[in-house]
Amino acid sequence: MTTTLPKPRRVRAAVTEPRVQPDATGQLSDNDMHNRMVSAILDHRLPPGTKLVEDKLAAAFGVSRTRVRPLLVRLANEQVVTLTPNRGASIAQPTPQEALEVFEARRLLEPRLVELFIANATDADIAALRTCIDDEEAARASGDMRRAIRLSGDFHLHIAQAAGHQTLGRILRELVSRTSLILMTYSPSHAREREEATACGCREHRALIDAIRLRDAKEAARRMLDHLVRIESQLEFTSPAADAPDLARLLGGA
Repeated sequence: MTTTLPKPRRVRAAVTEPRVQPDATGQLSDNDMHNRMVSAILDHRLPPGTKLVEDKLAAAFGVSRTRVRPLLVRLANEQVVTLTPNRGASIAQPTPQEALEVFEARRLLEPRLVELFIANATDADIAALRTCIDDEEAARASGDMRRAIRLSGDFHLHIAQAAGHQTLGRILRELVSRTSLILMTYSPSHAREREEATACGCREHRALIDAIRLRDAKEAARRMLDHLVRIESQLEFTSPAADAPDLARLLGGA
């Protein structure tokens, strides 16, 4: 089937990033800055296409421009930032083709990761997954869809972490970050459809936990695959636009 690839849409962002404690020198560490950027992306507060001006980022973090440049390179290597000669950096805008590729990669990785999770997980690991779903449902009920999507990603990342496969886990962390951009860009445009999609995700996560609790690796892998297929099927390749956010407000932690 041939898919028409329209330009991705951009999404309005708001909300302030919680403050990250500086190190002993009074400045944020490189990992603090990276984590703050990734968190803003995962929480849907930095939309695709956002221009990342080095001076503004440096001011937001309270560091020099020389500290910002390696951060942007690192994020570009993770494919969540785009570096363009003579135009600078911006939050990546995944194309429909890239969205399809990310979900294909997740379908290949995550059934195996959930099998490894079942082989290695403790009762505490399974309880942590239940807590994550409870929090996700509470966020959805309160209308905090950004937090609900973030917690959904955390659910998958916890499975990867407890699975004990460092290489696959590292790859999935990048894919989850890119998935957040994809969902920002291509999630259903109508609020009711977005809410239903998230509700389905919670139900599917609970069904997955049922298979995990029974230590049924084959059934858990099947349910994980079905879950990812359904999320992908919800994507809408349309393209409304929105304003860019205030980087200093989002990332400065004031």
